[in-house]
Amino acid sequence: MTKNIKLAYLVLLTGLALLWLFADDVLSRPYEFRAFQLSMINFTGILTLGCMSAGMFLAIRPISVEPFLGGLDKSYRLHKWLGISTLALSTIHWLWVKAPNWLIGLGWMQRPSRRLDLSSGETLPAIVRILSSQRGLAESIGEWAFYAAVALIIVALLKRFPYRYFFKTHRLLAVAYLALAFHSVVLTKPAYWNAAIAPVMGLLMLVAAMAAAISLLRRVGHTRRAVGVIENLIHHRNNRVLGIVIKLKDRWLGHAAGQFAFVTFDPAEGPHPFTISSAWHDDGKLRFHIKGIGDYTERLPETLKPGDLVTVEGPYGTFDFRSGKPRQVWIAGGIGITPFLARMQARVRDQDERAVDLFYSTNAPDQAFIDAVEQLATRGNVRLHVLVSGKDERLTAKRLCEIVPEWMSADVWFCGAAGFGRTLRRDLAARGLHQELFDMR
Repeated sequence: MTKNIKLAYLVLLTGLALLWLFADDVLSRPYEFRAFQLSMINFTGILTLGCMSAGMFLAIRPISVEPFLGGLDKSYRLHKWLGISTLALSTIHWLWVKAPNWLIGLGWMQRPSRRLDLSSGETLPAIVRILSSQRGLAESIGEWAFYAAVALIIVALLKRFPYRYFFKTHRLLAVAYLALAFHSVVLTKPAYWNAAIAPVMGLLMLVAAMAAAISLLRRVGHTRRAVGVIENLIHHRNNRVLGIVIKLKDRWLGHAAGQFAFVTFDPAEGPHPFTISSAWHDDGKLRFHIKGIGDYTERLPETLKPGDLVTVEGPYGTFDFRSGKPRQVWIAGGIGITPFLARMQARVRDQDERAVDLFYSTNAPDQAFIDAVEQLATRGNVRLHVLVSGKDERLTAKRLCEIVPEWMSADVWFCGAAGFGRTLRRDLAARGLHQELFDMR
């Protein structure tokens, strides 16, 4: 995780943990197992719902957090880790509820006293008494919602699970969240209602409940959608890349080179993220270059045709090439060339004179595609280095610095395979490497 993703994650968990500690008297009262168990159940429940609430908010693709987190692709990285944390914390929460009874049933633990002063000596507000009357219902709903949420999160983390089914089942997490929020409100320890943890959790649940409603009503990103029609298709068979030109019918506010959009070619499949490979010329046209790397994208050359209607949602991302240094080095692995295609077009339009070296590494060269890249690089005043795997020497940080002696005055931008990027990131960490992370699941 990047620095700001880690910061947001740690602030959320640490903040909730401290607020719980201020609200609970577990450390100030004599030890009694049932009281300690109840505190741990509430603690793990608060952390679980906090992670799930933040994850639910990020699921609706809020552009307000993009600048801080470094783009929507980074937001989804945080969303993934919040999902993993929800899975782990909810399991621990469930074990705190169930495990003591299992141990008692096995004779490994003596049944403790059930007499607890849940109100901490204070008169319970009427609303709390009403909620307390629903404890049985909340416990049943919470248990079944837990099982559903665990199953849905595990499915979301399985890379082999088909995207079209993931897209449909992942929305059901919104239903599970609303059930777990009801469970949490009813079963919250009464003493917490007079502490700071109550309004904080209330705000988190309110925002997340609104996000859940947006997801269930299929309104995610609806203000950023545009309908378009496929105007042209070019299939580069040697490198399995399909070039698609889309003419938009609706208003598009424009995009920066390097941003991406969610494109829906088939409503049954749902939206997929693709980098926009064209600069914005205010002509209502977008270009995408999509590589066939899975069942869905491999079928696109056969299933798409000019005149087909598509939906485009965006733009998203902060891979925008802003830099204060006099030089830039771009490194593209395979289809990672797409944001650089858009930026070269923008350089042609803007007459950007900043020196740029573009390293394009490919293991499936298509001469027509490479010729087009070379022509665009010439027009955009970009020095192009084409590296063919198995033929040319592999690009390393050492070789890069030899080819670009002025690397000390350059920012480095990378888009490509994760393993390739990790190696370069490690070797060029001191150079402030910027990387696009297209791991949406």
